Amino acid sequence: MKNLLYLGATILLACCNTPKETAQEKQAEVPLYVQMADSEMKRTPDPRLLDFREKPKWEYTNGLVCLSFFKVWKRTGDDRFLDYGKSYMDSMITDEGKILTYKLSDYNIDRINPGRFLIELNQITPKPEYKMAIETLREQMRNHPRTAEGGFWHKKRYPSQMWLDGLYMGSPFLAQYAQLYDEPALFDDVANQFRLIDKYAYSNETGLYYHGWDESREQKWADPETGLSPEFWGRAMGWFSMAVVDVLDYFPEDHPQRDSLIVIVNKIARGIQKHQDPASGVWWQVLDKGGKAGNYLEASCSSMFTYFLAKSIQKGYLDSSYQAMTKKAYAGLLREFIKENEDGTISLTNVCGVAGLGGDPYREGTYEYYVGEIKRDNDPKGVGPFIMASLWMQSL
Repeated sequence: MKNLLYLGATILLACCNTPKETAQEKQAEVPLYVQMADSEMKRTPDPRLLDFREKPKWEYTNGLVCLSFFKVWKRTGDDRFLDYGKSYMDSMITDEGKILTYKLSDYNIDRINPGRFLIELNQITPKPEYKMAIETLREQMRNHPRTAEGGFWHKKRYPSQMWLDGLYMGSPFLAQYAQLYDEPALFDDVANQFRLIDKYAYSNETGLYYHGWDESREQKWADPETGLSPEFWGRAMGWFSMAVVDVLDYFPEDHPQRDSLIVIVNKIARGIQKHQDPASGVWWQVLDKGGKAGNYLEASCSSMFTYFLAKSIQKGYLDSSYQAMTKKAYAGLLREFIKENEDGTISLTNVCGVAGLGGDPYREGTYEYYVGEIKRDNDPKGVGPFIMASLWMQSL
């Protein structure tokens, strides 16, 4: 009952204009983004072992959670959230600036994402080894393999392929770097990544973006004519939506490609509005096949879309007509996916554990593949975006 009352109060706070005294009462509650961050620290005291690992690893999921904790620290001023992420960086970067477990020659764009939090941390507590690690990541992207039109391959071992996921892994870091370290030409390169995905992966029929595009058309998952993967995977579009709204934080107001990025924001919003589940307010694992046997409401893409919408509205990229669907989405997140545990922590349920294209064993990107991948609670690919969505929803 306590849980239901708290969630009900949170939904009301997010979705309604509350009287002054009610809002004051809500301030006494612990915000959901703090509850989720505290729960994650209790589940995984060592941030190197996030993502259910047994050994430390430099990985995008660690960077995602640390970045979300950084945003909680900025909102609350509570140093334990900053210290959690800092302990990850200090344990993974040597005094000489070497990043442990990282190999530049892999040219894996996923490995760039932790650099976002590292840039933020270096602004607060500058260290030579932090800056050296940042420059290592920047150096990877200087030589990262590309398509004929300059699109970053997802990984060296996935030749000629651009995935929606990769836009989040690389582009916000590069835009952030461009702004902070005065490399204005880099903004053009970042804008080009979005232009290419919009050019090749967008479906006019559905308003959605396909997960992957193979320029060579050599992959078994690639359509022989278009090079596109078969389905619209929720989290792939979630990554893409967060990527575009995050790079806009750094793009100069007068940059000639800024408006084209905002056009993409609006295309994404229209597409996910069309496919939002009307009953729950959240989204399906395979976005355009709601209700089909095996499909399920999925927490990470729903968190990502909520973050994207709430931030876009408050930044002025989307008009206020999207507020109702955004509030419905957040209410759905709480109702469908948030669970209170006996130890006082909260969990995010129904997160797709992993999905990709190609590799070994080979992933063909079919409907059956996406709905058949493992689901688990508290996967960081859902937890990080949920925390960030909750921060923006409090503001909204």
